[in-house]
Amino acid sequence: MTKKLVLCVIDALKPEMLERAIASGRAPALERIIQEGVYVSECVAAFPSVTPVCAATITTGVGPDEHLIPSMNWYHREEERYVEYGSSFSATRQFGVVRSLTDTVYRMNAEHLSHDVNTVFESLDDIDVRTAGTTYLIYRGRHQHEVANESALARIVTSTLFRRTIDGPLELFYADLYASRKTGCRGQLGMPGVRDQHTGCVGAYLVEHDLFDFLLFSLPDNDAWSHKNGPYAQVTSIAQADRQLERLMHAAGGPDQFLEDHAVIVCSDHSQAGVEARIHLDVPFSDLHVATPNAARSAGAEIAISPAQRSAMIYALDTDRRQELVARSLKTLANIDGVDLTMHLADGEGVIRGASGELRFAPGGELLDPRGERWSVEGELAVLGAKVNDGQLITPDYPDALTRVWSALNCETAGDVLLSAAPGYEFVDWGGADHVGGGSHGSLHRSDSLGALLWCGTGPDSAAVRQQWSLRDITPMVCQHFGAGKNAA
Repeated sequence: MTKKLVLCVIDALKPEMLERAIASGRAPALERIIQEGVYVSECVAAFPSVTPVCAATITTGVGPDEHLIPSMNWYHREEERYVEYGSSFSATRQFGVVRSLTDTVYRMNAEHLSHDVNTVFESLDDIDVRTAGTTYLIYRGRHQHEVANESALARIVTSTLFRRTIDGPLELFYADLYASRKTGCRGQLGMPGVRDQHTGCVGAYLVEHDLFDFLLFSLPDNDAWSHKNGPYAQVTSIAQADRQLERLMHAAGGPDQFLEDHAVIVCSDHSQAGVEARIHLDVPFSDLHVATPNAARSAGAEIAISPAQRSAMIYALDTDRRQELVARSLKTLANIDGVDLTMHLADGEGVIRGASGELRFAPGGELLDPRGERWSVEGELAVLGAKVNDGQLITPDYPDALTRVWSALNCETAGDVLLSAAPGYEFVDWGGADHVGGGSHGSLHRSDSLGALLWCGTGPDSAAVRQQWSLRDITPMVCQHFGAGKNAA
């Protein structure tokens, strides 16, 4: 008999902080999973390593070139406007609260996420696996859900802002806005600090009433805590996340009974790195007409700028002058402190530029990366701190670099130039917000790109079956557990 499976996503879970929390006795549930299963301390995020991109990769098993979610903030060329998924409250206000919430809650799943790939929910729904999910950016499934009216707060919001029917897993609980059952759990509309508790409450209810075969159990509060307090303060927030996993276990009769009946996969979507300095992109590009949050003032704009924490994108909007605007942008960026790498496409190749020079690459060739992909590479390997050993290209400071950059550059909704910040730096968002003094993520660098992955009751017996693990491996593992076919529509 196939075990039920819980996929637990702990946002921004930093492996060394997980290990510290376990060593201090503050994460007994996670410790038990590691003791009975497999632990990977270097699971590579998507690029940009921001939550919408990584969440889409976790739930589809593909990169942004296929799922088409390019960043936290991006420019919609067809609609001639920015899409803002909630970089900060001040950024959300700049673009309009209702519009940003509509993009995040509805359009990300219904329109922005490619319909040429299935989500894990869709793949499992298609073989009649009972699917369930708590509040998570990607929720698209085969079952239709009406807005909730269980609480007074939910009734007020759903009667004014959120009225649409959405497609999700069989059992869906999304920040009080959607609830397939009355559980008595309250999420305060997804406010940071209470989201993990809502997930734990809902998850315990689902376990007690045997309402799922697959559950995506989302614990996002670790990310908000780390943004404010820095990545090395995570032991406290990891302990809080662990308590929600304990709630699941106790609802099943205790850890022994839970693990007898349930397989578990725990992953982080990305890590976090400390931020000490900010990068402003508005002043360096003041000589160009930059699209702004006000669409009326953006008519005839030459470029759009999309900062997203430790990553950013530049869009060349004047298609007749694309090459000129890309070249001009690259020249400007070369003189900005804190910009570690720039990336763009030229003549069918990816081009990565840094302080050491330029590296050009394309799929196919004589060099293998740790995941078995082949590449042709020309230029300065030092740009990525890369080495070649026995025909294998190794980039320890920028893990899985070529695959991640190639996927990001070939995402049709992404910018023409991609940026990765140097360690310690972050791009200021459209609302003027940053996380200086705390933590952030988004770059290609290992400091915020390597997260934790652990499993028991499913998957391979050893992490050694892969030299390099990635978020792209999670949905295939889930689908294989249930005997689902290839994750493609």
